[in-house]
Amino acid sequence: MIAKIKPSTLHGIIHAPASKSSMQRACAAALLAKRKSIIRHPGHSNDDLAALDIIKRLGAEVAVNGEELIINNSGIARIDDEVNCGESGLSIRMFTPIIALSDKKIAITGEGSLVNRPMVFFDEILPQLGVEIKSNDGKLPLEVKGPLQPANIEIDGSLSSQFLTGLLMAYSAAKAQNVTIKVNKLASKPYIDLTLDVMKQFGLNVPENKNYEEFFFKSEIRSIKSEIEYTVEGDWSGGAFLLVAGAIAGPITVKGLDLTSTQADKTIMEALDKAHAMFAVEAKGLKLHPGQMKSFDFDATDCPDLFPPLVPLAAYCEGVTKIKGVNRLTHKESNRALSLQTEFKKMGLSIEIDDDVMVIRGTGKLNGAHVHSHHDHRIAMACAIAALKADGETVIEHADAVRKSYPDFYDDLQKLGANVSLNSRIKFHE
Repeated sequence: MIAKIKPSTLHGIIHAPASKSSMQRACAAALLAKRKSIIRHPGHSNDDLAALDIIKRLGAEVAVNGEELIINNSGIARIDDEVNCGESGLSIRMFTPIIALSDKKIAITGEGSLVNRPMVFFDEILPQLGVEIKSNDGKLPLEVKGPLQPANIEIDGSLSSQFLTGLLMAYSAAKAQNVTIKVNKLASKPYIDLTLDVMKQFGLNVPENKNYEEFFFKSEIRSIKSEIEYTVEGDWSGGAFLLVAGAIAGPITVKGLDLTSTQADKTIMEALDKAHAMFAVEAKGLKLHPGQMKSFDFDATDCPDLFPPLVPLAAYCEGVTKIKGVNRLTHKESNRALSLQTEFKKMGLSIEIDDDVMVIRGTGKLNGAHVHSHHDHRIAMACAIAALKADGETVIEHADAVRKSYPDFYDDLQKLGANVSLNSRIKFHE
């Protein structure tokens, strides 16, 4: 799909999309809770749909009731001998240890860039837990056969916290007692806070968190609730693009973002503040409008998904912005550091990579250009937001990549008054 975006001024109120981080964790927790779960404000991104398909293949019954999902199950039960995680990095990393709770052999596959992401972690860790595993030289497809048996282990948490999320949930479901997961160099600690919070809300046994270096399961303590009710949070990752759009081309108000959330990407508010963006916290939501912005320094090591919205923010700031955490961008849907550098160069922005730091030389203006999403949802959204105040029209190839996390993205921009046209027939050649 091709998206054409012309310079626009935004007005109105918009609700942030549902958090796929929250939604996918809720699906996993509902599968393990062994009771009726009601999930409100569910997401419908490709990653969310992949998580729902996985739990169905593992025995969960899922029904739609208006704006709610009703999930019933009695534990892991292999319905199919294969599950497909789509392009969801969280699903493959979180559900693999959960799937390994089964004593049946199950194949785990994926699509797109996921097939090239490293999964050596499982080859090293799962055999220590009594799980048989085969992989394609550390990549998909995987084949696992449990049941997983909790044990004292030590893992490397520097690549992604998502591996730990899966282990924590699997240990809880396996009734781990008096065992410890030790973690070295844990990345994205706020996402583990979200995992532990979801586990608690679904009545799963929550381990003691010892400074994110050890997670100790003392004994099984489960909720006695007969029914679980959970509301999926608004997504700070997708919401960050809306907030930056408001700061560049508003005024708009963004609803549905919880300022007390444990989501890592809530720190977009810190970045907006450092950039001197004009925003206010109101009863209806977060209101943003354009103003003169300044360059800023920001550490995105624990929130690497903020790099894409931070680049257009920095582009419309005067001066040199430095964002730390580039090393976290390699194993995403694309190599995001290079993708951002390549596409924003076409729009007239200078981006340099200095080891773990991205250096952005903002001038306060960009040029419309023909750009490519690299099949990466966040690159597509970054280019779209940047286009709102660019000089001339911007054309985004493979713009439909946004379906992975925010399928309503272009519709929401149009509701706010953006000049966006979509065409699935036009072919664009670089």
